[in-house]
Amino acid sequence: MADVMGEDELRMRLAKLEAENERLRERLSRERTGSLRNLANLIGDGAGSPLSSSPLPSKKGASFSLVEIPEDLKSSWKALTIVVLGATGDLAKKKTFPALLALSRAGLLPPHASIVGYGRTKWSQDDFQSMLEKNLKACNEKAAFKRRCVYQWGQYDSPEDMNVLKCVCLKIEGETIPESEEFRQFGVCSNRLFYFALPPFTYPGAAKAISKSAMSKTGWSRMVIEKPFGRDSESYLSLSHSLSEQFTESQMYRIDHYLGKEIAQSIMTIRFANLVFEPLWNRNHVNCVHITFKEDIGTQGRGGYFDEYGMIRDVMQNHLLQLLALVAMETPISLSADDIRNRKVEALRCIDPIKMQDVVVGQYIAAKGQEGYLDDKTVPDGSITPTYAIAALYINNARWSGVPFILSCGKALDEKLVDIRVQFKPTSGNLFEGRGVSPNELVMRVQPDEAIFLRCMTKAPGLSDEVAAVEMDLTYKKHFQGSLDLPDAYERLILDALNGDSSLFVRDDELAAAWRIFTPVLTTLDADKVQPDAYEFGSAGPERAKQMLERLGFFEVVKGDGITETEKKRMIQQMESFSLGERA
Repeated sequence: MADVMGEDELRMRLAKLEAENERLRERLSRERTGSLRNLANLIGDGAGSPLSSSPLPSKKGASFSLVEIPEDLKSSWKALTIVVLGATGDLAKKKTFPALLALSRAGLLPPHASIVGYGRTKWSQDDFQSMLEKNLKACNEKAAFKRRCVYQWGQYDSPEDMNVLKCVCLKIEGETIPESEEFRQFGVCSNRLFYFALPPFTYPGAAKAISKSAMSKTGWSRMVIEKPFGRDSESYLSLSHSLSEQFTESQMYRIDHYLGKEIAQSIMTIRFANLVFEPLWNRNHVNCVHITFKEDIGTQGRGGYFDEYGMIRDVMQNHLLQLLALVAMETPISLSADDIRNRKVEALRCIDPIKMQDVVVGQYIAAKGQEGYLDDKTVPDGSITPTYAIAALYINNARWSGVPFILSCGKALDEKLVDIRVQFKPTSGNLFEGRGVSPNELVMRVQPDEAIFLRCMTKAPGLSDEVAAVEMDLTYKKHFQGSLDLPDAYERLILDALNGDSSLFVRDDELAAAWRIFTPVLTTLDADKVQPDAYEFGSAGPERAKQMLERLGFFEVVKGDGITETEKKRMIQQMESFSLGERA
């Protein structure tokens, strides 16, 4: 990749390219070289899929012959530039660039794709390449990937700096497309993906500058936008308004990386491709649903950022609520992005705002040689920001009326775990009364070690007639041995954005519905300065959280083989008794 040109030379190059593109567009309109539909397939619709199936309005009085253009020729005229805004930040270093490398290794980036890192730090190209070398894993494709990447510095909210960025993109795009008669006739189709690896307060200014100066004029432009999306309904609506003034909804891909995780993508398949589950998926058979997020570490020196948002805003309002929507929604009409997201929004709109009596918040304290939250020097003195939260939500529709959906999340807990537990109602009748029968439970473990298992009851082995809990286990690593290479969530989501598939991204009205649910309780927690319950580092959380689970009817199951300690002791006693009888 050639070095980035000076600003004056880039501006001259831009003017020349724009004049050439205008001349080519005029020639296209005069000549009968193809229909408008072929032109749409060639250059994209500027927002959604590059292969638009919608008929385009024809120019009045004009007629076009249908000339089929080979797909391999059309693809050779398309350049792709991925612009990573905030290229010097932690998110870009740890997630965005590694995901792009993985896509490149898998052959999923087009051969003409280039990557431009953009940031406010005045790095040289050597500085940027050194950062990539340090943060990307060693592999055979690493050197080739780094050659795709260049760096440009500038302010995010400066139209002038963004214009320079556009010049850089145009220069790169012109160099990556091979010269040919078709190229001279049709020009370069430049598609651009802008990845906002930025703090949210920079979004409005960056969006305005990009919209004014850096958008592609010959292809699509798409924005991948990271959370958090505001702090409450009011701040979200303000942010949404500032973005929607610059971009259409179809151009914005709001990322919640939990939607890119393998098990999250499997929820719909489990529900709608298996007849055994869907008839039971309602208030007549489900006792409760518990969605859990646990971290076994504290803030680890990053308390300054976390303290601004807290556990509810950082995890519950987005990651866990998105999983809830997939579990609770009705069957979509199709697998199209809008049909899926329509059903999710319908479910969210049926949830009343959370009440204070349905919430417990906590904050971890020092224990087991680990410091407490307030011991973190990056946390403000006397902070009451929750590091743990549990809430019960109720969906007021015919399917779920009265069923508690329990969301719990916390830091510095006893394990690292994200799972969804659909707990069914107890069996009716007293056939096995007093024998330790526990409810059936479908568990979808998001991380670590992706798994799906169904907990059910069976007769305990041996000569006794006792019952025991067992698990029908689909642990991915065991079942898909030799073929399991699960992509990172960011790989999946970036690929979907490049392909124009927004199924796993969050729509504007989804976020509005989510903030409607959480804003009242967040406002109360902040205004009343509610003190969080203390819990020890490495524990299961506050005591009141456990009491809340019991009150909601959730049956706690020991993780692992699915057998409670009581059941284990009873089985051991039975086996010892049988062994003694044999020896006698």
